[in-house]
Amino acid sequence: MINPRKVAVIGCGSVGASIAFALMQKALFSQMVLIDANHAKAEGEAMDLSHGLPYTAPMEIGAGEYEDLADCALAIITAGATQKPGETRLDLIGRNVAILQSIISQIKATSFEGILMIVSNPVDILTYEAQRLSGYPAHRVIGSGTVLDTARLKSLLGTHLDVDPRSVHAFIIGEHGDSELAVWSGANVSGIDLDHFCELRGHFNHAESMQAIYEGVRDSGYEIIKRKGSTYYGIAMAVSRITECIMKDERSVLPVSTVLNGQYGLEGLALSVPSVVGKDGVEEVLEIPLSQEEQEALAASAAQLKSVIRTLEEGR
Repeated sequence: MINPRKVAVIGCGSVGASIAFALMQKALFSQMVLIDANHAKAEGEAMDLSHGLPYTAPMEIGAGEYEDLADCALAIITAGATQKPGETRLDLIGRNVAILQSIISQIKATSFEGILMIVSNPVDILTYEAQRLSGYPAHRVIGSGTVLDTARLKSLLGTHLDVDPRSVHAFIIGEHGDSELAVWSGANVSGIDLDHFCELRGHFNHAESMQAIYEGVRDSGYEIIKRKGSTYYGIAMAVSRITECIMKDERSVLPVSTVLNGQYGLEGLALSVPSVVGKDGVEEVLEIPLSQEEQEALAASAAQLKSVIRTLEEGR
């Protein structure tokens, strides 16, 4: 029996703790379980978070074990090795696939029937592996995908145009990583074509500006890691937003990572594309219009991920 007001966060490093903090502030749940290989770390985070409850909403927060997942509506996996300066997200594959395998086997030993959200990197590969290992329906296994990258795109465009980034409508899709792409062909500011809005704001070198902004989005994780060692606040906000869509059954469109079954002519992998997200997880994968150049970039991104999946399959 699922408790719709219970969530578990697996992994209490900087990302997991920041997600727990963001979810506590959202007051979406009445019970939160923190699980970590270092149980004392989970206990410490639970204690620290609990001390802020008088200023939010009633919630039971505690360290737990995998059996506590049995009635959770949502389990969020953040556990894994972190990206080091100079590493790509794909460099983490070997270490984090092994960690994921251990986690999924322990989840499957329970009667968990909720939604599984993968945040650990490389998120698209791990989302695919999580769905394969768990055997759960694809709609119940969601990766945080390019929700953060899309927020970064909106933020940089908002700064460039001196406009509220919430008025910017644009997506980053593909791999959450170096082969991701911006869907410039569909980008707009409150319904106004992006190029036209740029000109209204005095910007005319569209190709040059778009390339600089895209590179800023693509490389922002590396730049943050170079300066402070890791990223966690942005992804916490992104996961909080995805969680809100699920728990409130919003049916909002977000570029989450999901296992594809023929959409965009792709299958046998998980990729970040706009999808309708609600109480059942990914309710529909949307095939949005793409320019020829964008279609080719998405295919190239998918091919890179497929090559990694083939390598994993050969090693099994």
